[in-house]
Amino acid sequence: MTERRMIGPTKFEEYSEKYKEFLLMTRRDGIIEVRLHTDGGPYKHSWEAHTAWSHAWSDIGRDPENEVMIISGTGDKWVIGDPEVWNTKFMDWPKQKKLEQYHESLRLLENLIFCIDIPTIGAINGPGTHCELATLCDITICTEDADFFDPHYLGGTPPGDGMLLTLQNMIGFKKAAYYAYTGKNINGQTALDLGIVSEVLPREKLLPRAWELAEMIMQAPRSTRHLSHSIISRPWKQALVSDQGFQLAHQMYDMAIDEEGALERLKKMQGRLMGKEVH
Repeated sequence: MTERRMIGPTKFEEYSEKYKEFLLMTRRDGIIEVRLHTDGGPYKHSWEAHTAWSHAWSDIGRDPENEVMIISGTGDKWVIGDPEVWNTKFMDWPKQKKLEQYHESLRLLENLIFCIDIPTIGAINGPGTHCELATLCDITICTEDADFFDPHYLGGTPPGDGMLLTLQNMIGFKKAAYYAYTGKNINGQTALDLGIVSEVLPREKLLPRAWELAEMIMQAPRSTRHLSHSIISRPWKQALVSDQGFQLAHQMYDMAIDEEGALERLKKMQGRLMGKEVH
């Protein structure tokens, strides 16, 4: 048998540098830690990062040196929402930009699920808005002060870009509908009670525990790890294929006909988007 020459995968040194403005990456003994950030602090939502993430999942997934992935945030916040990203109404975006936004929003979750063939651990490091990047992981843990919510319906937009979909599949359609309509926060203990996360820890113990879990997973043979992840992630693959495009299309259609725009509505929730208020 002739030796096959690998063509294509980008090296860790290259893609960790390429995405460093949005994702801080470290790797040790096959375990890659990916931290969302903005200027070295908690991640504040931006369209540039939104685009970068989907490309990063592809590069990480194609690198055979990655064996387990940990996703977390930076500092004491998970994700900070920024109403100013809607300074220009979606209705007024150029047609091509609307189309790009649709595809990028699909790929953000699709690439995480379909391009990553290794076990994944989501570590929610504090309050924030969306939780789907972490809850789509095989194992999800969070801090005691973790607190997240879906802002879409309260902001006058159908909840179609991922969080509702994950909640529907984790806690059931009725409970997910309640959290979508009310925008009620889900704190760490509630997330544990609902089955969204498996452990709640003090912040200083979160990443050490994520690494401990990753090192435990690494003890199994490579094929066992990869094929176990394939079994565990299959329900998410089915859910994304069945519903993600449908839900996202509804959300973006409503945004495209929204003459008022979301900016002023979201500004009224700015404290919550920044993780400073709980409802």
